[in-house]
Amino acid sequence: MQIKDVAMKNCCLDFLIAFSIIICLASASCKKHEVKIKYEYGVFPDTVINLAGINTEYNDYNIAPDPDNLYNLTASFPLVFSSDRNSSGVSFDLVYGYINYDFNRVTGSFSLSSEIVENPFFKNLVSKMNTTGNDFGPNRIYCSGDGFEYGFVASEESGRGLDIMYSKYLPLYSATTVIPSPVPVSLVNSSSNDAYISFNSSFDTLYFCSDRGGNFDIYYLRRANSVPFNDWLLSPQASPSGVDSVRTSADEKCPFITGRVMIFASDREGGYGGWDLYYSVFRGGKWSSPKNMGDKINSANNEYRPVVVSNNSFTNKLLLFSSDRPGGKGGYDLYFSSFNIK
Repeated sequence: MQIKDVAMKNCCLDFLIAFSIIICLASASCKKHEVKIKYEYGVFPDTVINLAGINTEYNDYNIAPDPDNLYNLTASFPLVFSSDRNSSGVSFDLVYGYINYDFNRVTGSFSLSSEIVENPFFKNLVSKMNTTGNDFGPNRIYCSGDGFEYGFVASEESGRGLDIMYSKYLPLYSATTVIPSPVPVSLVNSSSNDAYISFNSSFDTLYFCSDRGGNFDIYYLRRANSVPFNDWLLSPQASPSGVDSVRTSADEKCPFITGRVMIFASDREGGYGGWDLYYSVFRGGKWSSPKNMGDKINSANNEYRPVVVSNNSFTNKLLLFSSDRPGGKGGYDLYFSSFNIK
């Protein structure tokens, strides 16, 4: 009996030792493969990236991002833009595509892709927003005040200059969403060229560009709190004020408002060549003197129609713009980069 007890005890001891070794190995293996997050927030790269999956040999520009600016570290979102691809370079229509990006919080790596993907809602949207003329400068906003989404476009009909048009619809992203044909924004349209409408975050001030003064300048109009947003757009033509702090004897076009920042395009002297991108900051009740966005963005060619997308999961902002710089697919191409005010 004693021999059996000793053997049994030894067997149990061997089992406990083996079990302990397995637990230790498993624990070490788990610790070895623990993933450590090094980056709490993402960072958009400051390099300029061609959206090759969207661009063509024709002109692709005047981009409009999705109105919902709150994305995650991994995102896929639609873009509506202007292109002459459908007519092989003859006339401009609105088309759409997608941007996909991912930021790895462990390695800090950033990946980006772009593509044209069939989507019933956006197919419906661009077909309704396209006019019989050239269509430029699209923009899409969501107005929380009335719960509607608004699509804007600058239409150039034969024998008439650019007019800003819009359609109002419920943000129900399906093929059956009712999207009316666009109507003129009578508040701003004139006998001159009026285009590239943008709004501040509270939708009580709109900005656009017009050549009503001889060359293109940036103008603004303010809305009274008692006037509903849609009624304001359909009001009789008003006399806008010019943004004097950004005005020069050259052209200023394509204003886009993001928070307290206005970004725009200008062919003024002192740039890197052609049209350059500039920004101005709203401080003390007025817009600051513009600053060139620098040679990381601007080139000796033309940079045009900048827009900015904010993402609360990133430390900087996403910048989209158009350029006919060398190295693209042809004509104007759409580009991706970042923007940050230091």
